[in-house]
Amino acid sequence: MPERYAAEVVLFDLDGTLVDTLPDLTEAANRTLVELGLPPRTQGEIATFVGQGIGELVRRALGAAVAADPARLETALQVFRRHYAQVNGNDSRLYPGALETLETLRDAGRKLAVVTNKASQFTLPLLERMGILSYFAAVVSGDTLPVKKPDPAMLRYALTQLGASSPIAAVMVGDSRNDALAARALEMPVFLVTYGYSEGQPIHEVPCTAYLESLPEVLNFFA
Repeated sequence: MPERYAAEVVLFDLDGTLVDTLPDLTEAANRTLVELGLPPRTQGEIATFVGQGIGELVRRALGAAVAADPARLETALQVFRRHYAQVNGNDSRLYPGALETLETLRDAGRKLAVVTNKASQFTLPLLERMGILSYFAAVVSGDTLPVKKPDPAMLRYALTQLGASSPIAAVMVGDSRNDALAARALEMPVFLVTYGYSEGQPIHEVPCTAYLESLPEVLNFFA
């Protein structure tokens, strides 16, 4: 039997954990690259760029030589934001079992929050379009604070917003090393899904409390 946690709060990463956003991120990135006269990227390449926010995604998509020019990088960021605003949510989909997991946790009286490195201008519309915004009592985006995951300040801020007694009253569910490092810095249990993006790193190389083949498996760990 797995160890069970009487957690009052569950924090979720967004991209690669709750929602498969890769098709829309790829579309926006490639529209940007084509507009700038650069070759497009494969969806597999874009998957390895996801996890540290839009700025890092765009920088990696441009390539080191182009991204080294601050002016070209800033132009690319503006172009990407325009394109992503147009396609955000078009082909993104909830992962199987995500909605049922959120419903079960909410019905059990647990407080839920999203903690994502995605900018708020895209996070909130995406949650709304996926029909899950109402499940979350707090949403902490990549521009809510001056830092992003793996800095644990984002998780700590979410706990404050939810009135959690301490980090040990919460668990984190994510898909990458950033999620694991942020949670472990607070000595918080962290569960990593195996179907996410993980910035191209094999997820089983990232230490965590447990790996989840599907999101509903996390329900087995609650007391």
